[in-house]
Amino acid sequence: MGSLFGGFLSQKNDVWLIDTNQDRVNKINETGVTVLTQGRTEVFHPQAVCDSSGLGPVDVLLVFVKAIHSRAALSANKHLIGEHTFVMTLQNGAGHEVVLSEFAPPERVIIGTTEQNSSLTPEGAVHHGGGGKTYIGLLKGDNEQLQQVAHSFSACGIETLVADNVPERIWRKLFVNASASVLTGVLGVKLGYILDNEHAWQVAQRLIEEAVAVANAEGMQFTVDQIAGDVRDLLRRVYHGYTSIYADLQAGRLTEVDTINGTVVRKAKELGVPVPTHEAVVHLVHALEGKRDRQ
Repeated sequence: MGSLFGGFLSQKNDVWLIDTNQDRVNKINETGVTVLTQGRTEVFHPQAVCDSSGLGPVDVLLVFVKAIHSRAALSANKHLIGEHTFVMTLQNGAGHEVVLSEFAPPERVIIGTTEQNSSLTPEGAVHHGGGGKTYIGLLKGDNEQLQQVAHSFSACGIETLVADNVPERIWRKLFVNASASVLTGVLGVKLGYILDNEHAWQVAQRLIEEAVAVANAEGMQFTVDQIAGDVRDLLRRVYHGYTSIYADLQAGRLTEVDTINGTVVRKAKELGVPVPTHEAVVHLVHALEGKRDRQ
């Protein structure tokens, strides 16, 4: 997702991608970021570095690392955060603002969610599995000052809207990630399989029901039928797409399940809402991580 956004944004902005993998950085600087979108191939040329110490404060610092690495990534690059820098997250799951607020005041922290979907091909290209809207809002303060950020993103092909109801939008993204997306990782399938297989959809439906109960206990006003319909519509649009949790489990990496289904579980315990299916899924994913470690 970092390469996808960085590639698109580099069309009209100075963009640096920061990564700890020197080979990946070298490849981006030599050949660019290749994005495959519905049979169309585009190549973008953002700059890439492993060491950002030569850079000064930036306008927007967009965090796309896995949540377990957020604090370390921000600590290593805190010199990029100036008095007027926005620190922004579009990461999967919820609760990322807690870490971001350690590095910037709440009126400079942007939380958001995106319907964009991408994964890396074995060759290192970005497979753009599906587009959609991106919603952003300030953790605290007047959202009007984000219009320039939204305009810059939209001008580069990432349709971005400033919204006052970002927490609701984050819940909507969480419903998808904590149901269909996590099941693609457990089952090792594309998103469309969850739509087509009645057994997979029954589990997804149960995960949606439990998550909606937690969200509503927190003050939201969702209905299960509405959210289930939204998830099904999204699966039709990204039918052939893969998810990050699928890619992580296939590659033997740790996943973000603790900030996705784990977030539902933590909020459920605080609110006294039973979520046994989410608890089981968290254990299943960690069991799959452990299985690959042993192998």
